[in-house]
Amino acid sequence: MNKTPAIKSPKAKTERQRSAMRRDLLAWYDDSARALPWRVRPEDRARGVAADPYAVWLSEIMLQQTTVPHATPYWEKFLARFPTVTDLARANRDEVLAMWAGLGYYARARNLHKCAGVIADEHGGAFPNTEAALLKLPGIGLYTAATLAAICFDEATNIVDGNVERVISRIFALDNPLPKARRELRALAATLAAPKRAGDYGQALMDLGATVCTPRSPKCGDCPWQRHCAANAAGTQTDYPKKIKKAKLPIRYGAVFVLRAGGAVMLERRDDEGLLGGMMGFPGTAWGERPEDPLASAPCARNWELCAGELRHIFTHFDLRLSVYRAEIPAPTQDGIWAPLADIKRYALPTVMTKALTLSQK
Repeated sequence: MNKTPAIKSPKAKTERQRSAMRRDLLAWYDDSARALPWRVRPEDRARGVAADPYAVWLSEIMLQQTTVPHATPYWEKFLARFPTVTDLARANRDEVLAMWAGLGYYARARNLHKCAGVIADEHGGAFPNTEAALLKLPGIGLYTAATLAAICFDEATNIVDGNVERVISRIFALDNPLPKARRELRALAATLAAPKRAGDYGQALMDLGATVCTPRSPKCGDCPWQRHCAANAAGTQTDYPKKIKKAKLPIRYGAVFVLRAGGAVMLERRDDEGLLGGMMGFPGTAWGERPEDPLASAPCARNWELCAGELRHIFTHFDLRLSVYRAEIPAPTQDGIWAPLADIKRYALPTVMTKALTLSQK
């Protein structure tokens, strides 16, 4: 188990309470577990069915910052195209990035491919079976390592995602706000983590947050931990978790240039280390605090036409406003990557660049 510093808190539960909470949560999970395509349900696990580490790992990477309904079709597509982690490792990275387009947070896709390579080349295509070993793989952090170790190898770990943070903050009525409270929330969660049925316990706790202990309208009457919940007892469930108020997102400005030649458009690959790293995109300006003279950054001298409307796209840390310019040349003579429009989905265009292409076609 990933070690979290012990805490001394007046909010801590007794061992008798902790045992009751584990028992109540697992009984609820046995009856109410979500049916997810990568999940081995409790009744199947009891019959000896084992979770597939590759399938679980794919799902966990895709579900970071992404909802289950949005991620599931991608998971199915990846598993069909790359049935094993070795298949994924041997795939062309551009194909992996293209298949990831639309899921966002593209560093995940680069690390997914890199991690598959390490597993194939250094571990014989088999996932390490401990949390400590999993943590050494690229793109796998505390949460993912703990989740894989518990679900796939039944190691007693401390699984804490955003849903679990919300549950724990309410159970203990923790007034320390996020993100500062994360260390304390992990420590409190560790006091409850089950030494037996570790995989089921972790999934049960995540399900509880996702389906019952929801952000705005928690279904407290359905909660197996209602009698243990300090926030419920005080009637203050929706006050938790406490959060530091976020500052308004800064606005950044820029421009992109959509150059066409017949039925193709010119693309360029973005640097791996920057935002949208490794993905395809249109040539353009830097994204800055103030609009700059965009035509000075145009990829060639043409009669660039400013498309009607402004492209807006929200990233985690800023609000992007892009002007989109278009032009056409008779043949694809300009240096660049020329992508046939009829086959554009084969190219790793992130959502913001797909929006730019759509705007240029109006």
